[in-house]
Amino acid sequence: MKNIKDKLPNDAYLFRTTDDTGMFQHARNAVPDPSEGYTTDDNARALVMAVLLYEAAGKPAYLELAARYLRFLLYARNGAWFRNFMDYDRRFREKKGSPDCFGRCVGALGFTASRKSLPAGIRKTAEDLLVQVLPGCGDLAFVRSKAYAVIGLHCWNGGQAREILGKLASGLRDAYERSSETGWNWFENQITYCNAVLPWAMLDAYEATEEKRYLTIGLESLDFLLDNTFADGIFRPVGCRGWLPKGKAPAEFDQQPVEACGTLLACLKAFELTKKDVYRERAGQCLGWYTGQNVRNVSLIDPDSGGCMDGILPEGLNRNEGAESLVCWITASLAWLRFSGEE
Repeated sequence: MKNIKDKLPNDAYLFRTTDDTGMFQHARNAVPDPSEGYTTDDNARALVMAVLLYEAAGKPAYLELAARYLRFLLYARNGAWFRNFMDYDRRFREKKGSPDCFGRCVGALGFTASRKSLPAGIRKTAEDLLVQVLPGCGDLAFVRSKAYAVIGLHCWNGGQAREILGKLASGLRDAYERSSETGWNWFENQITYCNAVLPWAMLDAYEATEEKRYLTIGLESLDFLLDNTFADGIFRPVGCRGWLPKGKAPAEFDQQPVEACGTLLACLKAFELTKKDVYRERAGQCLGWYTGQNVRNVSLIDPDSGGCMDGILPEGLNRNEGAESLVCWITASLAWLRFSGEE
């Protein structure tokens, strides 16, 4: 990738919002808020982001961040599961986090364990932790938690990965076949949050198993999602104030940065498999959502801090710059830069 270092997103806020424990969950405007503590969710996402940054730029500081976020996951493990919410004093608030948190951790660990650009010690630590929690995959009942795990296991492809991935993917297939009907190509009876991870997981499952039904479901569901989240070339993610129930109109607000990143990644996977230009175009429009190609025609990126604002509201922008928003912005930018450099 030529000159990619010159195109990397501003990382100043990344270092502001990460301390020696991990990444803070929330912020007051552009200042991280210690009173809200940390989440394993955010640090799992941040691990993937830090690995991508290290691969793009080779800076030791990014490798140190990856090790720090991985260390957070080590501490969060409780048996074959993960705790999620941690206070500023490094005490977890619960003994067991959500299934989605678990799935995101499996996704991040599988990705990290697979990256040959990383030092062997970091890869091995990620793999060892992944192996320790693999039994927890059998307890996953919700579609998003299964999807995150499928993506991570596809990256790793070691040990019991294929067997577990197959069971999780068949569960996603069954959910799709129960809920989908003419005019509704989806896994549930409403479109809610982190939606694109579902078709993305089916595309990864196809790549892993060569089961053509998974490819069909992945593309059908992604096309349906895109039909409901794009208008006039602008990405309009389903808002969290009402979602999109079957047979009803989508909520316009609040629009959240996590949707733009997830949809971009799913579209890049679809383009990789099909070479259809529409997926490349939609991925680029998802990236543009962050920088002003949205319903408000305003950038969510803070030019002073380098942070990403938390979403688009009916009255304007949510100017808090939380962890999820920042990680999604940087991850989306890096994925697009990598894709553009490989074309």
